[in-house]
Amino acid sequence: MTPILHSHIHTPALSLDGIVDVILDGVVDTLKMLPFLFIAFFVIEFLEHKAQDKVKHLFTRAGKAGPFIGTLLGCIPQCGFSVMSSNLYSSGIIALGTLVAVFLSTSDEAVILLATADNGTFEIARLIITKIIIALIFGYTIYFIEKRAHKEHHHHSHDLCEHDHCGCEENGGVLRPSLIHTGKVFGFLLLFTVIINLIVSFIGMDKLSHFLLSDSVFQPFLSALIGFIPNCASSILLTQLYVQRTLSFGSLIAGLCTNAGAGMLILFRDKTRLRENFKIVGIMYLCSVIPGIILHIFETI
Repeated sequence: MTPILHSHIHTPALSLDGIVDVILDGVVDTLKMLPFLFIAFFVIEFLEHKAQDKVKHLFTRAGKAGPFIGTLLGCIPQCGFSVMSSNLYSSGIIALGTLVAVFLSTSDEAVILLATADNGTFEIARLIITKIIIALIFGYTIYFIEKRAHKEHHHHSHDLCEHDHCGCEENGGVLRPSLIHTGKVFGFLLLFTVIINLIVSFIGMDKLSHFLLSDSVFQPFLSALIGFIPNCASSILLTQLYVQRTLSFGSLIAGLCTNAGAGMLILFRDKTRLRENFKIVGIMYLCSVIPGIILHIFETI
């Protein structure tokens, strides 16, 4: 199932009935994903609540294995580990390389959405493997550069999961946070599905592709900027555009690598470290755009 375009919406102009049909198609297609979204988030919340303390302890004792562990944990599609890594980095417990590895491997809701698309298993595997490789390469590169420079960081510690992304730490249990995540993602998904379908219907896929720099080496630059939007909206938008083949795989990777969820917001809570935080943003942008461009070029050759 591909929850996007239907054959009748490729015409540039629509009547009122056509607009209603596009909206109804978006609602129906999004509703089909609702049970899957809830099951996925319920399992994720259950694992997160049961294993959070153990994961924090594992991060604390990781040492050189930090980027590797961070990469693997970041692959789990939820915001908890990016938030946790930001808190641990601010506390001086983990290195910058480990933080970057977590951020780069995080895919948030993209994995869940790709599971509902045609050939979803292949797309998920390709996404995860690619992001693991990118996170390991750049995570360890930064880790050893930082270690070689004997750079240490000691910052004030924030309370774990003190953020505005989902409020999981305030809700308790598993069911309510699962419903909240499902509701938020469903809302964003429905909104973007309808909006994208309407845009394509009115202006046509060719013009939309041109606006998004399709087949241009600059598309990953734009996607990486979109990825910095600090909630699931950006990952949903990028994934939907990729499923439509409006974005290349390289551009999707660039956007999802910068999309660290609420983790980046946690860093910017400390107003005394703005210069360092913007440096991390720059590092993330470069680490996302470079592999995105390489993959994009190989796709368009």
